[in-house]
Amino acid sequence: MNRKKLLPIFFSLIAAVVLLLGIGPALPSGTAGLSAVSAEGEDAAPAAGEKKKLVMGTSPDYPPYENVDAKNNGEIVGMDIDIAKYITGRLGYELEIASMDFNGLIAALQTGRVDFVMSAMSATDERRQNVDFSDIYYVARNTIVSKKDAPLATLESLSGKRVGAQLGSTQDLFAETIEGAELKKLNKIPDLIQELNSGRIDAAIVEDAVAIEMTSANPGLVMNFLPAESDENGYAIAFPKNSPIVGDFNGILAEMNENGKMDDIVQTWFPDGEEKEARGLNIDFSVLKGYIPFILKGVYVTLLFTLVSALFGLIWGSILSLFKISGIKPLEWFATAYTSVFRGTPLLVQLTLIYYATPQLIHYEIPALMAAGLAFGLNSAAYLSETIRGGIMAVDKGQREAAIALGVPYRKMMVRIIFPQALRNILPALVNECVALLKESSLVSVIGVTELMRRADVVRSIEFRSFEVLLFVAAIYYVLVLILTSFARMLERRLRRSD
Repeated sequence: MNRKKLLPIFFSLIAAVVLLLGIGPALPSGTAGLSAVSAEGEDAAPAAGEKKKLVMGTSPDYPPYENVDAKNNGEIVGMDIDIAKYITGRLGYELEIASMDFNGLIAALQTGRVDFVMSAMSATDERRQNVDFSDIYYVARNTIVSKKDAPLATLESLSGKRVGAQLGSTQDLFAETIEGAELKKLNKIPDLIQELNSGRIDAAIVEDAVAIEMTSANPGLVMNFLPAESDENGYAIAFPKNSPIVGDFNGILAEMNENGKMDDIVQTWFPDGEEKEARGLNIDFSVLKGYIPFILKGVYVTLLFTLVSALFGLIWGSILSLFKISGIKPLEWFATAYTSVFRGTPLLVQLTLIYYATPQLIHYEIPALMAAGLAFGLNSAAYLSETIRGGIMAVDKGQREAAIALGVPYRKMMVRIIFPQALRNILPALVNECVALLKESSLVSVIGVTELMRRADVVRSIEFRSFEVLLFVAAIYYVLVLILTSFARMLERRLRRSD
């Protein structure tokens, strides 16, 4: 094999990666709620020239503190959002909201992806070791939610029971102190309800406002408030260590408590006597009414992400396969080591590393959708490199020998003769990889990309119903896979015409 032909390919790949990083800011990030909003407050102090911007991180699955208004414009709304708008408006900042999982908020602060966090986050001693907190702006009570036919009202009654809590929340830390309880940690509040309704846990520890929402939407559940703890673990605004804006935020919080603005906002989101329509455990697809357009918008992001990942994986996988058969030892070692690393580590770990480590290591704010496409493309390439290598090796050696005898250049031989036959042979494996990418795209919801699964989680957090939403999303994925496989069959029949 002509080794000189591989060097331009290698340098072209490096140039392509540099170009991809260069155009990254122009790509859509795909992050829910990552949009500038007008800061509220009549006395907002405008900055000189262009307004400075602050990015707020939140997990919009915790109504009434923060959730996505999926039935209307898809904006993130809630008590924390109103407080943040008022404070940033008074300080003369433009507010931008970044959506992500709750357990990724502290990491986003530490890596500089957000300037502050408001997500009903308690100022615990453990968190104070990693971030700075503002003064307490709201104190909530822990609440036990259990089945109405098997109520659990006290901490003593939880001994020997299976207790659920949201991972990384204050309730999670509190539940760990319950003697004799078997603790189960889940990422989402709707997951706790599903586990409770299905009997996998006996009780859930949540905050009082969330407990009211849970029990009003699920008449088979009952809540019991626990004694209020000290204000030390109340909700506060989190900042990176030594942030210069902590004092400014504390000043506005004190002002809001004095002029009654804080009470007004709290009353807006905690009205007396409000109840949701009660529903039982029966399947009721009417809960999707008004949410279907919001969910379907995720199809575009899912397909775009799958297409970019598949193309990048195919190109990079082809190059890796050439490295493996090149006979150049450094390239062979590199391709072998690359495949070993990416096949030997979880995809979720690779995704979160690229998203959170990139700003910390090279100070580049990689967009969420770009990080997802890069992670999935790099991972897919590791698997495809072996598939493509097998396809190339399966092509009859006589084809290559004939091309060489006729004086066909190496590059032209690979592009016109070897690769078309190899791709035809491995087409079923390529289709399987695309299907896997399409379905595994749900993983990117952990970094806030608003694909189908992320939007389903938003609806679940609002309605506290899981089965109907997940079944609808599963049907969408199934239809997309059917369409993809149909196109693959058409392509395969077209390629087989020459047989």
